[in-house]
Amino acid sequence: MPSQDVISRDNVSVKVNAVVYFRVVDPQLAIIKVANYLEATSQLAQTTLRSVLGKHELDEMLAEREKLNLDIQNVLDTQTDAWGIKVANVEIKHVDLNESMVRAIAQQAEAERARRAKVIHAEGELQASEKLLSAAEILSGRPEAMQLRYLQTLTQIAGDKTSTVVFPVPVDVIGPVLEAAARIKKGA
Repeated sequence: MPSQDVISRDNVSVKVNAVVYFRVVDPQLAIIKVANYLEATSQLAQTTLRSVLGKHELDEMLAEREKLNLDIQNVLDTQTDAWGIKVANVEIKHVDLNESMVRAIAQQAEAERARRAKVIHAEGELQASEKLLSAAEILSGRPEAMQLRYLQTLTQIAGDKTSTVVFPVPVDVIGPVLEAAARIKKGA
């Protein structure tokens, strides 16, 4: 079958190459019912190809060829049965896209990958925030655990090569130390 220009349901123009395999099962009907069964079958196959593929979107044309082949074959076989012709097989060989459509599909695929990466990143952030909330709840319930966490942080900071370290210390931790220092100062 010659290459056919097809416009998909989502308005994408493509060129489609296909082959149709058929056999004459009743030679009398093939001669009497139609003037030239080869030409008639070819013309019917071309219009059926355009009609069937025009009902589908581009993604379906590219991904579901076997289903489309069977759809075209069933339509052709039903219509050529009266001519004594049995359509054995239809194969879509190639779907050609123009260059701008190929670029658009590539951009769409890239955008989809970026979207998935953002979703994965957001899910990671959500899991991390849930773990941090859980840790904060545990630490807030045990003041000594919080003091150990402060000491651990001090140890980590002390390993850095910085010359100045500013570390906030809660008043409830430093309060007893300041009171003891004040008592010592009064006693001296």
